[in-house]
Amino acid sequence: MVPARRSVRTKTSVVNGLHNGLAIPASAPALPIHEELGLSLERLREMFETMLLARAVDERQWILNRQGREAFHISCQGHEGSGVGSAFALDRDRDVMVPYYRSLAAVIAFGVTPRELFLSALAKADDPMSGGRQMPAHYGLARARILTSGSPVATQIPHATGAALASKIRGDGAVAITYFGDGASSKGDFHEGLNFAAIHKLPAIFLCENNHYAISVPSSKQMAVRSVADRAVGYGMFGESVDGTDTLAVYRAVSLAAKRARAGEGPTLIESNVVRLTPHSSDDDDRRYRPEAEREEARHHDPLDVFRSYLREHRLLDDEGEAAMRGRIQHEVETALEEAEAAALPVPETAFDQVYAGVRMPNFRDALRP
Repeated sequence: MVPARRSVRTKTSVVNGLHNGLAIPASAPALPIHEELGLSLERLREMFETMLLARAVDERQWILNRQGREAFHISCQGHEGSGVGSAFALDRDRDVMVPYYRSLAAVIAFGVTPRELFLSALAKADDPMSGGRQMPAHYGLARARILTSGSPVATQIPHATGAALASKIRGDGAVAITYFGDGASSKGDFHEGLNFAAIHKLPAIFLCENNHYAISVPSSKQMAVRSVADRAVGYGMFGESVDGTDTLAVYRAVSLAAKRARAGEGPTLIESNVVRLTPHSSDDDDRRYRPEAEREEARHHDPLDVFRSYLREHRLLDDEGEAAMRGRIQHEVETALEEAEAAALPVPETAFDQVYAGVRMPNFRDALRP
């Protein structure tokens, strides 16, 4: 059995005398992390712009909800570094993503467009997720290799295990990644999915985005272990805990997990410690259970600020470049929303489509006539 390994990455490329797993002299100069990871300037800027785009879409959805135009919203704010860092570490052409409701940044990074997200949020007929029949933030898009998810927490974990099993049977080298919160790690689906994946050495990555609240219940009241990553030892798989507000730390962890998976070394459990910058959902008031000091402290760990600081520190981003990004994003979001608002709503006759094979919607208007 392989013991779980607990590792919180820092902004140094030399950890305990190791550099990419090799012992080096303590006096060796440290490379910037992005160079160590092989990330180009263009790739770094693409990652940051994707994070900014996810935040802009998220903020617009909050406005739509408060205007009464979007029935429900569950935010990814504070999770953008984890979602983008992990998605960019994978292969969009062959890997499979099984998201959860805070995976907005991850699904954008995997190819879902703002227009498609707004079509879903506004329950329009052209919504590619469900034709306007599913709640917002319930992602799934075959074109982008994203499996559909539902509301019950943790149910997506066995689905990802199944996708990884299919990949192993086909021998196509694909990896399945699934996202979930700390509360989901206390569900039976978590145990069943991880246990099966470990036994069969499936190419799966289980990424727990731990914002330390299962709705309103703090982690200390729903699990006795120090971290979710500590649970990996019970399944005989590799486990790692990283700073989820550090995009590059998540990128590194997922890159290594994918490499192990493709080499036949089995699954990985990653705990990505993030912050939740909003209430649990648009129907929640976190002021009732989170001290204001704690909420304020979380704002000082915004992953957008963390990544921006890194890019500025290494002279990879300037005011002009960031302004250009924000200008493109504003135009893209405004155009996408305008198109989604102009799209048609579903007609009642399609209510049973994709639910029951061969069953047509009854004409309730005729049935109600005297």
